[in-house]
Amino acid sequence: MSLIPRGDALALTRALVAVDSRNPSLAPDGPGEGAVAELLARVLREWGFAVDLLEALPGRPNLLARIGGGHGGRSLLLNGHLDTLGVEGMTHAPHDPIIRDGRLYGRGACDMKAGIAAMCAAAAHAAAAIDLGGEVIIAAVADEEYASAGTRALLAMGITAHAAVVTEPTRLALCPAHRGFAWADITVAGRAAHGSRYDVGVDAITHAGLLLAELHAYEQEVLTTRTHPLLGRASLHAGTIHGGIGPSTYPDRCTFNVERRTLPGEQGADLGRELDAAIARVRARVPSFQAEYVLGVGQAANDVSLEEPHVVALRTACTAAGEAASIEGLSCWTDAALFTAAGIPAVCFGPGDIALAHAAEEYVPVDEIARATNVLTRFITEWCGPKGVAWGS
Repeated sequence: MSLIPRGDALALTRALVAVDSRNPSLAPDGPGEGAVAELLARVLREWGFAVDLLEALPGRPNLLARIGGGHGGRSLLLNGHLDTLGVEGMTHAPHDPIIRDGRLYGRGACDMKAGIAAMCAAAAHAAAAIDLGGEVIIAAVADEEYASAGTRALLAMGITAHAAVVTEPTRLALCPAHRGFAWADITVAGRAAHGSRYDVGVDAITHAGLLLAELHAYEQEVLTTRTHPLLGRASLHAGTIHGGIGPSTYPDRCTFNVERRTLPGEQGADLGRELDAAIARVRARVPSFQAEYVLGVGQAANDVSLEEPHVVALRTACTAAGEAASIEGLSCWTDAALFTAAGIPAVCFGPGDIALAHAAEEYVPVDEIARATNVLTRFITEWCGPKGVAWGS
């Protein structure tokens, strides 16, 4: 008896949600992706896929599955991440995939196990409908929520395809663009002294405030003018701040971090130049001002043309399935940018609302799972084509 009926996206979503796959880099007691990857591997083998589990990090595998691959069709990479975030503060059982009022609840239901289930089911349906000329590659990866070690490992091993779809939650909109980001840790120096010794002390916290005000002014005056038609404007904000040891002591140190959300065409290194300029402007007014920074993690934005053949084909599939085929920008970062940068143009399309990702209440509308599967089935069938029919003929 099959573990899950072939092509049953809803049943597969529930099975995936029931397995705890919290990322241990973000949730210290998280078990990682091993168990959920093993489950998905068993299902896809039963469904007729050739499946490999490839270690991305110690004890944390990627799943790579293939189906189709005759001659003449185009290859397609379908990508999703298996890891989830922590479950603290959730208002429902995180790994009990209950359905209530047309919604499937659970950690990862929206972000993004429903998307993984839909893409796997769609590939199975397409392969059952025709003898696929092109190959469909399922890449269910580890660690996207932290450092994208899974997708980076796949690219390092040379994976390739004509195009990619990342089934992040988009409410079934096509998202060919998303923002990037860059982080920096900033340390502002002061001089410790008794609170009564204004003649000796240098207040690091106040000086940090001067730099924050300068960065805020830069965001309002400059970054608001940098816009993208799908993504809005560039932005910069402070994330955390720490400093001081008590009310009667001048703080000798204040640290804070900032995040710069970047648009296509901007680079993470731009943040370093922006910080250099802001520090110089503060120092010109306050000669005793001292600050240094360290750039942290950064990821590039994604931007794929609407004229890309797979974008056109996916829009056509949406229309054929009765969906709106709306084009939107995605506010968050995804692995799509890594594929595009590697020469595999990638767009995002999937069930669920990204606003519910990581939330205390996480769910995906049940009907969106079926609708996403329907669209992707049509798209795969058209994109990969039947065996023996040459691409473009």
